[in-house]
This record gives sequence, structure tokens and C-alpha cells, in this order.
Amino acid sequence: MGNLCPCLKSSASVGAVAVEMSSKKAGGTRNGGDGKAGPSLTLSRRMSAQEVHLDEGMTRASGEGLALVGCSIEQDAAYWEWHIEGNVEDDLDVDEDDLPKFGVATKKDRQFYRAQEAGEIDDSAPSGGDGTVLMRPIHVFDGDTIGVAVQQSDLPMVQFLLNGEPLHELAINRFRGTVYPSVFVREGIAGRVVFDEDSFKELSPHARFGPLIAARGII
Repeated sequence: MGNLCPCLKSSASVGAVAVEMSSKKAGGTRNGGDGKAGPSLTLSRRMSAQEVHLDEGMTRASGEGLALVGCSIEQDAAYWEWHIEGNVEDDLDVDEDDLPKFGVATKKDRQFYRAQEAGEIDDSAPSGGDGTVLMRPIHVFDGDTIGVAVQQSDLPMVQFLLNGEPLHELAINRFRGTVYPSVFVREGIAGRVVFDEDSFKELSPHARFGPLIAARGII
């Protein structure tokens, strides 16, 4: 397992902002549709389900439902982490439908969630019904770290790590379109998204996976 790519010292000027900063510091997002200028490395209220609770810094999601970060993945290889608070049931045989999910998702809006609530989106839809077709359920406990590594060149792939250990069986091979970091939280579980390399708890699967950087252009 290689070391993480060095964080560019000038990255803050192009939007590589630590997600532990407030949403005011991190900036708003045209990417995520929060009505402010520039993409943001924070969770997007507009692209997240109403049942999801976001903290003031817009980096922590709790409640029940899908939440997306307001910055699409533009670089060839990116890595970020979810730091977990709370526990899933201790029973290791808990149904996958009751587990939180991690990965990426295509852009969502209020229309999607209204259609979902009305039962107008089924499991055969491109979104996977609940929008998690490019996500995987993972049994987590308080203090766990979920690493997500996405590569888009050559063979597009989403890889997952639990406390630094690769979960090869969960890897997603080949995907299309613009995607955003996402989490599907469950009651009793909260996830804090971290893009700042200095705040990572684990290593990425390879040195080519650097921290996600917010693109300067409007997407």
C-alpha cells in the first residue's frame, strides 16, 4: 500500500479546502446547487434527502437517507474518508438493507427525492431506485474509517477500504458520467467526510490517489 500523494500547498487557492472548515470558508457550490459561487468540498443540502441532518460545517451527515458532496470528481484518481460515529447492530448477520452505504452517486435534486417519496422510481431505474447503484453497504462501528478511492482513467473503478484494509469484493468496476462522493446514512450512524490529507486516518490504496480537489470551472 503506497503513501498518499503529497498535498499541493497551493491547493487551497483552487478549492482544496479542508472539510473541517465551515461552509463559509469552504465556499458554496454551483456544482451542488447550493446557490453560491464555486464548487464546495462539503455536503450539499440541495442534493441530499430531507431526512438527512447536516451539521453547521456541512461535513457530517446523520439521520436516514442519501447525502452528496457538492463537488464532482474531475481528477483521474481521488481519495477521501468517512469517519464513523455510532454503531450498527452488533449482529454481524444484520440485513444489508439496514447498513449505511458509501461510494459515489450521480447528481441528485429535489425532484429526484420527491419522485422517490411518491414511489415513482423503481429499482430498475438507472439510479438504482434509491440512488445508490454506485455505492456499497458496509458494516461499521464507532470510530471506523471508510476510505473511498476513485479512478477514472483507463478502467473506471471505485474501491473501498475499512480501517485501511481493502475490501476487494466490494469494488465497483466501470461507471459512466459525472459522479459525486456520497453516503447513505442510517439511524444511529453518522459519517463525517474528510478530504484534508492532514486529517486522514489511513493511507490510500496507491500513491496516485490524491485528496479530492474542487475544479475551478463551472460544471
